[in-house]
Amino acid sequence: MDNSFTGILLALADFIIHIDKHLQVLASEYGLWLYGILFVIVFCETGLVVTPFLPGDSLLFAAGSLASVPGSQLDPHLLFLVFFIAAVLGDSVNYAVGHKLGPKVFDFRKSRFFNPEHLQKTRIFFEKYGGKTIIIARFIPIIRTFAPFVAGIGAMDYPRFLLFNILGALFWVGLFSYSGYYFGQLPFVQENFKFLILGIIVFSLLPPVVEYLKHRAGTAGR
Repeated sequence: MDNSFTGILLALADFIIHIDKHLQVLASEYGLWLYGILFVIVFCETGLVVTPFLPGDSLLFAAGSLASVPGSQLDPHLLFLVFFIAAVLGDSVNYAVGHKLGPKVFDFRKSRFFNPEHLQKTRIFFEKYGGKTIIIARFIPIIRTFAPFVAGIGAMDYPRFLLFNILGALFWVGLFSYSGYYFGQLPFVQENFKFLILGIIVFSLLPPVVEYLKHRAGTAGR
């Protein structure tokens, strides 16, 4: 791994951990253009399998928290709409790409920007939860990015996928953005914001790790 790529990863980690501070800087520099920036981040995180590392849950919560600051240019309801549209469109594009590429994608080699193991973990989720995977995956980093892609490969027809896509986006965006708006300015939350963001990330990563380990253990036991 070269130094430039390592630098990008470190910068991304810093952005996520101190996401509240970085959003404040972006808001002061770009004003209402921040809506567009947030739209692009959520769209890419949900719509491109090469960017599952972008912030999702933490971004929604931090943006909602910023909207609750007195005098903020962000409106919580418009913020919800922007995030919702970005999430639905992102998943739809991801589904279309998966549908276009087809099952052959499972044979792609691992690269810096693509890890086939993520596809395998997502396929395990589909085997266990079926169509509900699209809703559940909204709350799980990495799986959230790959679930619509796997659905497009052949796990689900589009009308059914679109229904779960919309429902999942409503629940996911509504929960995190409005939680940030209503609770983000509490003194305890503000004093421990970094640890709260880290807690959200760790907690949301547990389900796919547990499922994958259970699957590997079951396969090894045969």
